[in-house]
Formats: sequence, structure tokens, C-alpha cells
Amino acid sequence: MSDAAAAGPDADPLGPGSMLHRLTRQTRWGLVATRAIVLEAAHPQIGAALITNSTFVAHPWRRLRNTVLSAQRMVDPDPRVRQREADRLNRLHARITGTDAEGRPFNAADSEARAWVVATLFESAVTMCRLSGESLDGPALDRLYAEFQAFLALMDPYGGKLPPTLREFWRYYASAEERLENTEAVHVILDRLFAQVPAPPLLRDRPAVWAAGRALAGPAASAIVVASLPESLRARLGLAELPGTRTLMHAAYLSTSLATRLLPEAWTRLDTVMTMLDPAYTPQQRNGDSPAGLHGLTALTGLRRGVAKAGALLRLLTPDADTATATTADSTVRSASRFFSEVLDQTGDGHLDWPDLAAMAREIASRLDVDTQDEDRLFAAFAEWWRELQKELDTDGDGRITGHEYAAAAAAMAGPALIRIAEVLFDVTDTDDDQVIDAREYRALFRTAFDHDPGGGDAGERLTRGEFVRRFLSFMAGRRHSGAYDQLFAQA
Repeated sequence: MSDAAAAGPDADPLGPGSMLHRLTRQTRWGLVATRAIVLEAAHPQIGAALITNSTFVAHPWRRLRNTVLSAQRMVDPDPRVRQREADRLNRLHARITGTDAEGRPFNAADSEARAWVVATLFESAVTMCRLSGESLDGPALDRLYAEFQAFLALMDPYGGKLPPTLREFWRYYASAEERLENTEAVHVILDRLFAQVPAPPLLRDRPAVWAAGRALAGPAASAIVVASLPESLRARLGLAELPGTRTLMHAAYLSTSLATRLLPEAWTRLDTVMTMLDPAYTPQQRNGDSPAGLHGLTALTGLRRGVAKAGALLRLLTPDADTATATTADSTVRSASRFFSEVLDQTGDGHLDWPDLAAMAREIASRLDVDTQDEDRLFAAFAEWWRELQKELDTDGDGRITGHEYAAAAAAMAGPALIRIAEVLFDVTDTDDDQVIDAREYRALFRTAFDHDPGGGDAGERLTRGEFVRRFLSFMAGRRHSGAYDQLFAQA
């Protein structure tokens, strides 16, 4: 890292010559991100937000992947891409508020909590280098810390800051670490994150083989993360270090370091791994994509990938030719029940409430890269739909809806709010504003938002607004089926 550390004082702290830019594009950044997320989850406010509002419980791998790709966008060579991502994160976090199980309020936009997020990434990056046998001299460490300070300043320009010097940072970090708690989110992440890693291409048609391998590798990966934490913190978080895991941890960190130094760069890039685990993921092209709009869209492509529950919308828009439509009340209820558990229950807590619908809106908005106006329209439509559901189904007034309640009345839930949700999706897909979604726009919708090239079926049709809305309402009522996309429900 000495070449990055030698950059001049006027160098862009988050640009292509920065240490952080290079780190976030290496596969071993996954070690940093995973460890940091565990430390973040132990923060009372962040842990509560993850449990009550995030999709981490139901889809932890997707959440980790999005976090990694968001970090890449925050250090993109184009400052406009960085600012766009920072703005997106600010809008997202501002909507995540509530109280934890003990009645303590939390706010994802809290400056102290956001400073802790960046602090954990910096400390985990330093730990990765140390465990990998790499030494960071004084200038290199100062340079890396300055880059993380710039990272936080971009993400939270009017809020919290990291201490001005490294000496003060380590005192701050030790003090903050003492306030960490044994939260539910910590154990959810460690128990479920590696249980949902998608299969690589060679094993995609052998789910049993991949499941068996993942059953062994998953606990080992979690044990590596736990072993990298300080002993005092492990005790506070109720995490036991298993015999032999420290040796396994050192082997993992050293091997990733050696691979980074000895193998061709293309083999150790994060893009390579993302492509292997997600064939629809397209590595960012940086060959002079200079036009502002084009470059911004290209650099943002990565984060649009991997929506696990996009299978729901895929079923809506690309039904198979042999799709069987439910014709009886019982079959409609069964379909709606499955839709509830696999799609609507985004937070994985067994019931439907506002955080679930807000999570759906966040996923759609970020994948489609909608602007502020369309994002506000989307959230407003989901909020109105939630009010409709409460009025019709929340008979006991407890602020949530069970799967049985939803399934029993799903066929009648085609209200005006759902129509508005469909219209927002139609508007952001109809890029030429001719009130018809043609084959090109249709394919673009799936490639950028849903990680899928539809290939046939509706892909060759011209969908009018009315037809698009009709199919959306039919899907949300649980009346559309598509066996070809069932496997997408279980992917992270």
C-alpha cells in the first residue's frame, strides 16, 4: 500500500489513487465488510434498526452484497457518482426510525451511529492488514485514516465526525466498544449470513451438493469472523471461540493476502467473485466512460443486482407459457400465503407491518435508481397501501397483519395504492415516455433491477400502462404463477 500512501496531500482522498478505492475492489474487502457488519450490529441503535427494519434477517447475503457494492460507489472515480450514492443513503437512512425491544428510540440517520459504521470499517481494514502480515507504516496509516474521514464527511457532511488524529481515534474506538451489546442482530448475522451464499456456476444445477458444502463452510466462515474479534468483545457478545479457529482465521487472512499479491489482478477483484456468484452481475466498465450520465449509470449498475425477492415481480411480468392460473378460492389462498412468506415478509419476523413494505420500496428504488421525485412517489404509494391493509385486515389494531389474514383477503386487495405503485414502476421503465414498454425497455428493467434477462415470453411484447397495471394487481393478489422463477425466491 506504500504507493497509495505516497500520494500527494492534494490527491483526491476517495479517488482511483486512494488506498480505500483499491481495497474496496479486492475480494478480501469481503473480510473487512463482514467483520465490520458484526461490530455495527452490536451497536444498540444499529442492531435495533437491522432487526426491525432491515432485510438482514431474511436475506443477509443480499444485504452484505449491497453494502459492499455501496462502498464501491462511495469511492467511485467520478465525484458525481459518489454524491449520488451518498444522497441515496441519506434518503434511505432518514426513513428508518423506531424503538427497540426496550423502548429505546433509534434513527438510522443518527450521526453517532453513522460515525461508528465508518469506524468499524477502518478498524476492520487495519485488522485485515495486520492479520494478513502486512505492515502499515505511519504515513500509510495516516493516509488510510484520512480517507475514511473523507468517506464519513461525504456520507454525513453536517453530522458526526471521527476524531481528528489516530491517537484520539483509538481512544474513541475503545470507549465506543465498551458500549456494544449482545444484540439479536449479531447472532442473526453470524447464523444466517453464510447460509445463503449463492451457488457458483458449476454447482448451480446441483443444489444438494452446494447445500452440503455450504453447511460445512458456513460455520467455518462465521468462526473466522468471531476469532478475529478481541477476546473481551467476544465475551461481551456471548461469542465463543472454537478450538482451532484462530489458526483457521490466520490461514484465511494470509491466503487472501497472498492471492492478492501473486495472482493476476483480474482473478482477485471483487467483481470477479460477484460475477461468479451472480451471473447477471456486470463488472463496471471504466474505459473512459466519460459522459456524465452514462458514466453515472454504468458505475451504479453493480448495486442494482441481486434483489432476492425480484422473483415476485419476475412472475408478474414474465409468466411462462405453461403458467397455471389459480381458478379456485383455495388455490388463490395458497398462492397468497406463499407470496406473503416469501415476498412480503421482508424482515422475516412472520408478520406484515410497515417496515416490510418500506423495505420493498427501498429495494425497488435503489435497484431501479429512481430519482428523488419517483422515490417519494413510490414510498407514498406503499404507505397508502399499508393504510389500506390496516383498515381492511388489522382487525385487532395491533399494527401488523398475519399471513392468514392477508391470504384470506388477498384477492380483494387491488386498491388504488397498488395501482399507483405499478404506475411508478411503469413510468421509470418507460424511458422514452411513449406510454408503452417495448422490448428494449422491458429487458432493461430486468437487467438493471432484477438480475435477469427474460429472454422470451413478454420480452417481445409491447405492454401498455393498463396491461402492466393489470398484471401487477393480479400478481399482488396471488393469482399469477411461474414455476421457472420459484428458485429466485430462495436466492440471497
